[in-house]
Amino acid sequence: MAWSIADVARMSGVTSRTLRHYDEIGLLPHAWIGSNGHRHYEEDDLLRLQQILLMRELGLSLKEIQAVLDSQVDRVAVLREHHERLLAEHDRLGTLARTVARTITELEEKPPMTKINRPENLFEGFEPDPDLEAEAQERWPAAYEESRQATGAMTPADIEAYQRDVTAQMIRFAEFMAAGTPADDPAVQAEVDVHYRSVARFWTPNAEAYKGLATMYVDDPRFRANFERIAAGLAEYQRDAMAVYAAARLS
Repeated sequence: MAWSIADVARMSGVTSRTLRHYDEIGLLPHAWIGSNGHRHYEEDDLLRLQQILLMRELGLSLKEIQAVLDSQVDRVAVLREHHERLLAEHDRLGTLARTVARTITELEEKPPMTKINRPENLFEGFEPDPDLEAEAQERWPAAYEESRQATGAMTPADIEAYQRDVTAQMIRFAEFMAAGTPADDPAVQAEVDVHYRSVARFWTPNAEAYKGLATMYVDDPRFRANFERIAAGLAEYQRDAMAVYAAARLS
């Protein structure tokens, strides 16, 4: 059984022009030409087109796809690899969908004019842990005094603006995490640099102190809860990104 190029275009969603291009470069040769001059494709050609479309979805170039298809690789093995990558992408999109769903629920359930419940004010009313303050004062006395003076000079409007910036940056980190971007990726590390400079408005942590702050994001249940409100696993992701930055830039 064979299908005309128009049939294949209708079934696959690939334009006739694209199918002709695939034919011309040898990626998807036609089976035969009809008396009317139209290309026709058989079942094996449709299976090859399916694999082409799968690999295009996975981000492979046409040259890379042709190399895979023209090699003598077991077709089932190739499809199994595609399937595994699609499952991984499914998990990533599921995580992103749950993050969006939580945000929608938050916006729908909270009174829109209640400042403390606005998503950009996750940290409003968040009081420092006295034990953590005491530890910071003992381990980094100069930094603690620097931070105390900086925060003491902030107006309520300054604090609210800072809280919005912090939450906005947490969302940017969540977007990197949802996209599967490694913690040591240059784009993530550029965002960590913004975070470090924001922290340095109050005190200038060395590598050990910055790693300690990153660990606190995970270990302190109140900090962790705010990260989790944005995306599950975000505290660990930002901790790992900060650890990479500390080792590369602060050591």
